[in-house]
Amino acid sequence: MKGCEGVDLGRKRLFLLDLDGTVYLEETLLPGAAAFLSCVRRGGGAIRYLTNNSSRGVDAGLEKMHRLGVPAEREEFLTAVEATVYYLKKTRSPGDIYYAVGTASFCRQLRAAGFDIRETPDEDVTAVLVGFDTELTYQKVENACRLLARGADFLATNPDWACPTLFGFVPDCGAICEFIARGAGRSPKFIGKPDSTMIRLALEQTGCKPEETLMVGDRLYTDIACGVNAGVDTVLVLTGEATVQDAAKSETPPTLVCRDLGELLIRLEEAGNDVVKAVKTREHREGSD
Repeated sequence: MKGCEGVDLGRKRLFLLDLDGTVYLEETLLPGAAAFLSCVRRGGGAIRYLTNNSSRGVDAGLEKMHRLGVPAEREEFLTAVEATVYYLKKTRSPGDIYYAVGTASFCRQLRAAGFDIRETPDEDVTAVLVGFDTELTYQKVENACRLLARGADFLATNPDWACPTLFGFVPDCGAICEFIARGAGRSPKFIGKPDSTMIRLALEQTGCKPEETLMVGDRLYTDIACGVNAGVDTVLVLTGEATVQDAAKSETPPTLVCRDLGELLIRLEEAGNDVVKAVKTREHREGSD
């Protein structure tokens, strides 16, 4: 759809992909996703799934991709929980105690990383930590407000307002935080996208350069802003939250707008992308044998 003059799509070999609204919606792969992922793998490109969804762990994400018929490896997933662990270890005191507004999976992951996670508003809690809580209760909200009134710090995994579903959207972590903030009169420090932590980790893991990297997602204020903050080119796909009109007036506009991952694959082929060319060359050889 939108042109990308001045951007060398031919050099891209690391593809950073949002999941919900980009690769799939609930239990359905989105158009072009399977072909795109297969081509990148067969052509020797690198994939990292960057998701702000903190309601489930990497193992659940891996199992879901396999259930949808998509090959995936554990190291390909970088979640908001991993970004949160990285942030807390870098910036917080080892003695901090956290009250978690999140799923049981969220709490297990944080405890496994060595953090003291409480599910009651104990006097010694030093910070409230909010994730995308699909098990949210009003009691959790009240407990968070109680702790914030006492002076506990306010942290959250991601600012997403809504999570896409097949029927539309449901409130995500940003909306839950707004609910709490209205009661407590305080706003949180957000850790996941659009913060560039996950992209920095992906570059470190793969050894790729920013100019070889493409961030792909359906949200301007998280996915696209994350890429902009990290200094990498971005692609907005129209299979989730944002529209062409949203992109045109965004403070962090994408490098390119595509209908879906299938159209992005066509754009890469047209640009003579090395990863796509490797697949075409192999197919040509196999067809000649």
